[in-house]
Amino acid sequence: MSINVKLSEDLVAQARHHAQIQHRSVPKQIEYWSRIGKIAEENPDLPFSMIHDILHADQEEPVGEYKFG
Repeated sequence: MSINVKLSEDLVAQARHHAQIQHRSVPKQIEYWSRIGKIAEENPDLPFSMIHDILHADQEEPVGEYKFG
């Protein structure tokens, strides 16, 4: 479900800039930043690089799944 929210023009401009670099839409860029913030808040001891790697790995397709049996 989608909802409309009011965001500052500055935040949207920054998101637009980063979205182009990362090949994301503006809403997806803001969602990405939101996920980073949520993970950082819930795990204050994790460095940003680890949070970034977790999010990046989460977006990858599974490769070479092991099957037992």
